[in-house]
Amino acid sequence: MIEISNVSKTFGGKNKAVDNISLIIPDGEIVGFLGPNGAGKTTTIKMITGILSGDSGSIKINGIDILEDPIKAKKQFGFVPDSPDMFLRLKGIEYLNFMADVYEVSPQDRKSRIDSLADRFGMTDALFDQMQSYSHGMRQKIVLMGALIHEPSVWILDEPMTGLDPRSSFTLKEMMKEHINKGKTVFFSTHVLEVAEKICNRVAIINKGKILFYGSMEDMRQHFKGDESLENMFLELVENE
Repeated sequence: MIEISNVSKTFGGKNKAVDNISLIIPDGEIVGFLGPNGAGKTTTIKMITGILSGDSGSIKINGIDILEDPIKAKKQFGFVPDSPDMFLRLKGIEYLNFMADVYEVSPQDRKSRIDSLADRFGMTDALFDQMQSYSHGMRQKIVLMGALIHEPSVWILDEPMTGLDPRSSFTLKEMMKEHINKGKTVFFSTHVLEVAEKICNRVAIINKGKILFYGSMEDMRQHFKGDESLENMFLELVENE
Protein backbone atom coordinates (compact mmCIF):
# COMPACT_ATOMS: atom_id res chain seq x y z
CA MET A 1 0.00 0.00 0.00
CA ILE A 2 1.07 3.57 -0.75
CA GLU A 3 -0.36 6.42 1.33
CA ILE A 4 0.17 9.98 0.10
CA SER A 5 -1.16 12.65 2.47
CA ASN A 6 -1.32 16.38 1.64
CA VAL A 7 1.93 16.38 -0.33
CA SER A 8 3.20 19.48 -2.16
CA LYS A 9 6.38 20.31 -4.06
CA THR A 10 7.46 23.71 -5.37
CA PHE A 11 10.45 24.43 -7.60
CA GLY A 12 12.14 27.81 -7.83
CA GLY A 13 9.96 29.40 -5.18
CA LYS A 14 6.84 29.67 -7.31
CA ASN A 15 6.40 26.74 -9.69
CA LYS A 16 4.10 24.39 -7.75
CA ALA A 17 4.70 21.06 -9.46
CA VAL A 18 2.55 19.11 -6.98
CA ASP A 19 -0.21 20.88 -5.07
CA ASN A 20 -1.47 19.30 -1.84
CA ILE A 21 -2.32 15.86 -3.23
CA SER A 22 -3.60 12.86 -1.28
CA LEU A 23 -3.94 9.32 -2.64
CA ILE A 24 -4.19 5.83 -1.19
CA ILE A 25 -2.97 3.07 -3.51
CA PRO A 26 -4.34 -0.09 -1.91
CA ASP A 27 -3.05 -3.65 -1.91
CA GLY A 28 -4.48 -5.91 -4.59
CA GLU A 29 -4.96 -3.21 -7.23
CA ILE A 30 -3.30 -1.83 -10.35
CA VAL A 31 -3.56 1.95 -10.25
CA GLY A 32 -2.70 4.02 -13.32
CA PHE A 33 -1.34 7.55 -12.96
CA LEU A 34 -2.34 9.73 -15.91
CA GLY A 35 -1.76 13.31 -16.92
CA PRO A 36 -0.38 15.56 -19.67
CA ASN A 37 3.33 16.33 -19.96
CA GLY A 38 4.43 18.49 -17.04
CA ALA A 39 1.35 17.62 -14.97
CA GLY A 40 3.35 16.43 -11.94
CA LYS A 41 3.45 12.65 -12.48
CA THR A 42 7.21 12.13 -12.37
CA THR A 43 7.68 14.63 -9.52
CA THR A 44 5.08 12.72 -7.50
CA ILE A 45 6.77 9.40 -8.24
CA LYS A 46 10.17 10.82 -7.28
CA MET A 47 8.74 11.90 -3.93
CA ILE A 48 7.12 8.49 -3.35
CA THR A 49 10.47 6.79 -3.98
CA GLY A 50 12.49 9.26 -1.87
CA ILE A 51 14.45 10.77 -4.77
CA LEU A 52 12.88 14.14 -3.96
CA SER A 53 11.61 15.44 -0.63
CA GLY A 54 8.20 17.06 -0.50
CA ASP A 55 7.72 20.53 0.95
CA SER A 56 4.84 19.28 3.12
CA GLY A 57 2.78 16.19 3.85
CA SER A 58 3.81 12.57 4.27
CA ILE A 59 4.28 9.45 2.14
CA LYS A 60 4.20 5.92 3.52
CA ILE A 61 5.02 2.62 1.79
CA ASN A 62 3.42 -0.32 3.61
CA GLY A 63 3.07 1.95 6.63
CA ILE A 64 6.73 3.08 6.61
CA ASP A 65 7.42 6.81 6.17
CA ILE A 66 9.79 7.39 3.24
CA LEU A 67 11.50 10.33 4.97
CA GLU A 68 11.62 8.95 8.52
CA ASP A 69 12.95 5.48 7.61
CA PRO A 70 14.07 5.67 3.96
CA ILE A 71 16.10 2.44 3.84
CA LYS A 72 13.32 0.29 5.26
CA ALA A 73 10.73 2.02 3.05
CA LYS A 74 12.81 1.55 -0.10
CA LYS A 75 13.10 -2.19 0.56
CA GLN A 76 9.32 -2.40 0.18
CA PHE A 77 9.21 -1.40 -3.48
CA GLY A 78 10.72 -1.94 -6.90
CA PHE A 79 11.12 1.23 -8.95
CA VAL A 80 11.46 1.67 -12.71
CA PRO A 81 12.38 5.28 -13.63
CA ASP A 82 11.28 7.07 -16.79
CA SER A 83 14.67 6.50 -18.48
CA PRO A 84 16.53 3.15 -18.59
CA ASP A 85 19.85 4.72 -19.65
CA MET A 86 21.96 3.86 -16.60
CA PHE A 87 25.00 1.73 -15.74
CA LEU A 88 25.55 1.24 -19.46
CA ARG A 89 29.14 -0.01 -19.11
CA LEU A 90 27.92 -3.00 -17.12
CA LYS A 91 26.85 -6.25 -18.69
CA GLY A 92 23.21 -7.15 -18.12
CA ILE A 93 24.11 -9.92 -15.68
CA GLU A 94 26.44 -7.57 -13.77
CA TYR A 95 23.65 -5.03 -13.39
CA LEU A 96 21.23 -7.68 -12.12
CA ASN A 97 23.79 -8.99 -9.63
CA PHE A 98 24.45 -5.43 -8.48
CA MET A 99 20.72 -4.92 -7.85
CA ALA A 100 20.55 -8.27 -6.06
CA ASP A 101 23.46 -7.19 -3.85
CA VAL A 102 21.73 -3.90 -3.00
CA TYR A 103 18.62 -5.77 -1.88
CA GLU A 104 20.54 -8.61 -0.18
CA VAL A 105 19.11 -11.36 -2.39
CA SER A 106 20.85 -14.67 -1.70
CA PRO A 107 22.96 -16.29 -4.48
CA GLN A 108 20.49 -19.18 -4.73
CA ASP A 109 17.42 -16.95 -4.99
CA ARG A 110 18.98 -14.51 -7.43
CA LYS A 111 19.96 -17.21 -9.91
CA SER A 112 16.47 -18.67 -10.11
CA ARG A 113 14.89 -15.21 -10.29
CA ILE A 114 17.27 -13.98 -12.99
CA ASP A 115 16.65 -17.14 -15.03
CA SER A 116 12.88 -16.76 -14.68
CA LEU A 117 12.80 -13.02 -15.48
CA ALA A 118 15.21 -13.38 -18.41
CA ASP A 119 13.06 -16.15 -19.84
CA ARG A 120 9.84 -14.15 -19.51
CA PHE A 121 11.32 -11.04 -21.10
CA GLY A 122 13.33 -12.86 -23.78
CA MET A 123 16.66 -11.60 -22.42
CA THR A 124 18.51 -14.86 -21.75
CA ASP A 125 20.86 -14.56 -24.74
CA ALA A 126 21.67 -10.89 -24.01
CA LEU A 127 22.62 -11.11 -20.33
CA PHE A 128 26.36 -11.23 -20.99
CA ASP A 129 26.37 -8.28 -23.40
CA GLN A 130 27.12 -4.72 -22.29
CA MET A 131 24.01 -2.67 -21.65
CA GLN A 132 25.30 0.09 -23.92
CA SER A 133 24.85 -2.33 -26.83
CA TYR A 134 21.17 -2.83 -25.95
CA SER A 135 18.28 -1.21 -27.77
CA HIS A 136 16.04 1.11 -25.74
CA GLY A 137 13.53 -1.70 -25.27
CA MET A 138 16.19 -4.13 -24.04
CA ARG A 139 17.44 -1.53 -21.54
CA GLN A 140 13.87 -1.09 -20.35
CA LYS A 141 13.55 -4.84 -19.82
CA ILE A 142 16.83 -5.18 -17.88
CA VAL A 143 15.85 -2.27 -15.61
CA LEU A 144 12.46 -3.90 -15.02
CA MET A 145 14.22 -7.16 -14.14
CA GLY A 146 16.52 -5.32 -11.73
CA ALA A 147 13.55 -3.64 -10.04
CA LEU A 148 11.77 -6.94 -9.50
CA ILE A 149 14.69 -9.14 -8.47
CA HIS A 150 14.00 -8.77 -4.73
CA GLU A 151 10.31 -9.58 -5.27
CA PRO A 152 9.02 -6.33 -3.76
CA SER A 153 5.39 -6.14 -2.66
CA VAL A 154 4.95 -2.65 -4.17
CA TRP A 155 5.78 -1.88 -7.82
CA ILE A 156 6.28 1.79 -8.77
CA LEU A 157 6.77 2.14 -12.51
CA ASP A 158 7.22 5.40 -14.44
CA GLU A 159 6.16 4.85 -18.08
CA PRO A 160 7.29 1.19 -17.92
CA MET A 161 6.07 0.18 -21.38
CA THR A 162 7.90 2.86 -23.36
CA GLY A 163 10.00 1.12 -26.00
CA LEU A 164 8.84 -2.40 -25.17
CA ASP A 165 7.91 -4.68 -28.04
CA PRO A 166 4.32 -6.02 -28.06
CA ARG A 167 5.29 -9.38 -26.55
CA SER A 168 7.19 -7.78 -23.67
CA SER A 169 4.35 -5.31 -23.04
CA PHE A 170 1.95 -8.24 -22.86
CA THR A 171 4.31 -10.07 -20.48
CA LEU A 172 4.57 -7.05 -18.18
CA LYS A 173 0.79 -6.60 -18.09
CA GLU A 174 0.36 -10.27 -17.23
CA MET A 175 2.97 -9.96 -14.47
CA MET A 176 1.13 -6.92 -13.06
CA LYS A 177 -2.08 -8.96 -12.88
CA GLU A 178 -0.28 -11.89 -11.25
CA HIS A 179 1.23 -9.50 -8.70
CA ILE A 180 -2.06 -7.97 -7.57
CA ASN A 181 -3.69 -11.40 -7.48
CA LYS A 182 -1.26 -12.11 -4.63
CA GLY A 183 -2.68 -9.08 -2.77
CA LYS A 184 0.18 -6.77 -3.72
CA THR A 185 0.38 -3.29 -5.26
CA VAL A 186 1.13 -1.79 -8.70
CA PHE A 187 1.28 1.99 -9.29
CA PHE A 188 2.38 3.09 -12.74
CA SER A 189 2.31 6.20 -14.88
CA THR A 190 1.48 5.95 -18.55
CA HIS A 191 0.56 8.02 -21.58
CA VAL A 192 -1.08 5.00 -23.20
CA LEU A 193 -4.69 5.42 -22.17
CA GLU A 194 -5.83 2.16 -23.79
CA VAL A 195 -3.45 0.22 -21.52
CA ALA A 196 -4.78 2.00 -18.43
CA GLU A 197 -8.36 1.37 -19.50
CA LYS A 198 -7.76 -2.36 -19.99
CA ILE A 199 -5.71 -3.30 -16.93
CA CYS A 200 -6.22 -0.72 -14.17
CA ASN A 201 -8.59 -1.18 -11.26
CA ARG A 202 -8.47 2.58 -10.76
CA VAL A 203 -6.87 5.62 -12.34
CA ALA A 204 -5.63 8.88 -10.84
CA ILE A 205 -5.60 11.87 -13.19
CA ILE A 206 -3.30 14.77 -12.36
CA ASN A 207 -2.97 18.14 -14.09
CA LYS A 208 -1.13 21.28 -13.00
CA GLY A 209 -0.11 19.48 -9.82
CA LYS A 210 -3.67 18.70 -8.67
CA ILE A 211 -5.56 15.42 -8.64
CA LEU A 212 -8.62 15.91 -10.85
CA PHE A 213 -10.05 12.41 -10.45
CA TYR A 214 -9.32 9.18 -8.60
CA GLY A 215 -11.49 6.12 -8.99
CA SER A 216 -12.55 3.24 -11.21
CA MET A 217 -13.62 3.47 -14.82
CA GLU A 218 -17.20 2.93 -13.62
CA ASP A 219 -16.82 5.84 -11.18
CA MET A 220 -15.60 8.02 -14.04
CA ARG A 221 -18.45 7.03 -16.33
CA GLN A 222 -20.94 7.86 -13.57
CA HIS A 223 -19.18 11.19 -13.11
CA PHE A 224 -19.55 11.94 -16.82
CA LYS A 225 -22.98 10.27 -17.01
CA GLY A 226 -22.07 8.40 -20.16
CA ASP A 227 -20.24 5.51 -21.76
CA GLU A 228 -17.28 7.39 -23.19
CA SER A 229 -13.77 6.02 -23.61
CA LEU A 230 -11.08 6.86 -21.07
CA GLU A 231 -9.42 8.97 -23.76
CA ASN A 232 -12.50 11.18 -24.22
CA MET A 233 -13.08 11.54 -20.48
CA PHE A 234 -9.40 12.27 -19.85
CA LEU A 235 -9.32 14.98 -22.53
CA GLU A 236 -12.49 16.54 -21.21
CA LEU A 237 -11.08 16.66 -17.68
CA VAL A 238 -7.70 18.19 -18.50
CA GLU A 239 -9.04 20.63 -21.11
CA ASN A 240 -11.63 22.00 -18.69
CA GLU A 241 -8.91 22.85 -16.16
